[in-house]
Amino acid sequence: MPLVDLDRFDFLYARRVKGMRSSAVRDLMDVSSRPGIISLAGGFPDTSIFGAEAFREISSAIAADSAKALQYGPTGGLEKIKDIIVDVMSAEGTSARQENIFVTTGAQQGLDLLGKTFLDEGDAILCEGPTYVGALNAFASYRPRVIHVPMDRSGMIPSAAREALVRARKSGVYVKFIYTVPNFQNPAGVTLAAERRRELLEIAREFDLVIVEDNPYGMLRFEGDSLPTLASMEQEEPGEADRVVYLGTFSKIFAPGVRLGWVHAQPGILHKINVGKQGADLCSSNLSQMLISTYFQNADWRGYVKRLNVIYKERRDAMLDALAEFMPKEVHWTHPAGGLFVWATLPAYLDATAMLPRAVAKNVAYVPGEGFFADGSGKNCMRLNFSFLTPERTRRGIELLSEVIRDRMELRGDLERGSQRSPRKAPSKNR
Repeated sequence: MPLVDLDRFDFLYARRVKGMRSSAVRDLMDVSSRPGIISLAGGFPDTSIFGAEAFREISSAIAADSAKALQYGPTGGLEKIKDIIVDVMSAEGTSARQENIFVTTGAQQGLDLLGKTFLDEGDAILCEGPTYVGALNAFASYRPRVIHVPMDRSGMIPSAAREALVRARKSGVYVKFIYTVPNFQNPAGVTLAAERRRELLEIAREFDLVIVEDNPYGMLRFEGDSLPTLASMEQEEPGEADRVVYLGTFSKIFAPGVRLGWVHAQPGILHKINVGKQGADLCSSNLSQMLISTYFQNADWRGYVKRLNVIYKERRDAMLDALAEFMPKEVHWTHPAGGLFVWATLPAYLDATAMLPRAVAKNVAYVPGEGFFADGSGKNCMRLNFSFLTPERTRRGIELLSEVIRDRMELRGDLERGSQRSPRKAPSKNR
């Protein structure tokens, strides 16, 4: 691959490209696929659980209508898949109507279309810190300012969000929307508490903002009671059911390879998204839409999600147990009640990005934390995925990772002790 620094057409590229950066997660895929590497880096669901026979059955079912499956479709999606989406959102306690649903090529495209719809250069978005790196990358080409709001175990801190918005308003920064992953957040794994969801809706009304609710993991709950979506909470308020833009995806409850997601929003927003998508890819795959609608109409998709949750809980528990067994006491981590990720925080003097090559040399990979911040924070953090590996592989991966971390901590200790023992040299009289 040629060196991009020597690109002779650099002077021709648009300014928006300068704000774009490669995803640390995607860049790690080549490393993670090497033989022998235990990858805690990806955000992969385990698609092997679905089974080859189930896939053959739904493929055969749509073969009779192959002409339609291989044809262009409506920009906003087929009617049957919208009916399925209404059912899926209803299962999460959110009322939806077909006319408020727009099908996208993965929820990732939904993020890009929302950036295209709302963001001018210099506008701002408010989001958690850390936040989903794919969202940062999707928004980056529109050159916004990103304002991170700190989180704790209950998610984004509303008082900090309000303070950030007040500061932005005083400084003349135009914040367009709040972006949040409220359930089992990527990357931190924490869930936004119910009372904070209501506070966030109040803040959005106070500052007249849109809320982008990105909810790919909501059904992947292993323990505790489900919380209402922001969209459903807004629906309870008379005359207020148009501020939340809800993003959903089939990647986690069916398979990521079908690349199908959706946006649920008021018609004015969907009209703008429709125009944006026409210029991007015309329409999402009819084949994918028909695969999904056939399965969800004829199979026990809720049972499938329950099976996923049983397996993912076992793998989460294996990771948490291994972290408790192997990690130094100076390392801390989150305890997600669902989703795919654990967020680990190392001592402040360690740099997870700089440490990654040593981890890979030990045959273990993770995602460094700084990629989940727009401002370069999170250098001493890392995201760990538990959904893809068996408990045994996860345990071994955490053991190897803890060895790398201990080595770096011991090296730091040796350097500090060495500097304390070294006598200070007297200043030279010669200049």
